[in-house]
Amino acid sequence: MPDRSSPASRVRLFKSDRLEKLTFVSPIAFAVTWALLLPAIAWVGWGHASLSQGIALYLGGLVIWTLFEYVMHRYLFHWKTDWKLGAWVVHVFHGNHHESPNDPYRNLMPPGGSLPIAAAVWALFVALVGPAGTWGFLGFIMGYVAYDITHFACHQWPMRSRIGMMLKRHHMRHHYWDEDTNFAITAIFWDKVFGTRVGVGKERAASLPD
Repeated sequence: MPDRSSPASRVRLFKSDRLEKLTFVSPIAFAVTWALLLPAIAWVGWGHASLSQGIALYLGGLVIWTLFEYVMHRYLFHWKTDWKLGAWVVHVFHGNHHESPNDPYRNLMPPGGSLPIAAAVWALFVALVGPAGTWGFLGFIMGYVAYDITHFACHQWPMRSRIGMMLKRHHMRHHYWDEDTNFAITAIFWDKVFGTRVGVGKERAASLPD
């Protein structure tokens, strides 16, 4: 599989240069964006829930994220359809990543894609729970940030620790062994729960990239 990680060979998604710039983000820009937004979200939620309620909502939002991550990746990002518009959307959001998996500027979701979705999810939490729902959203969005950082690390860092290697191998099997398995990035136990985990005894570790 060719590696199109350089700007000159990057998979192009739009004819417009302005739109194209919205499809990638540097790790520094990603870090700065969320380093500013996460405390701001916590500040908005401050005072709208007791300590115990805030913790419960936060943990609930985090659990919801892990399921959302799995479902999104399995059913939306790998949606197989003959509908041209649907296929194009899948390609823009995820298919291009499988064509060029190690492009560091496309291993993270750019703000142009993540922020509108985040705003809609935040509004949903508040609509369901009231202002205290911000704490549930904080857990959800911190789960998302952890997911994106983990995904970036799987493609760009050696990850030699026991946990890091486990996460990286799980995701590399998705890319290089079977794209219809190993959909979870962080909470990888969901693949075992839903029967989509690659059988460990079947893969050839030597065929997976470091």
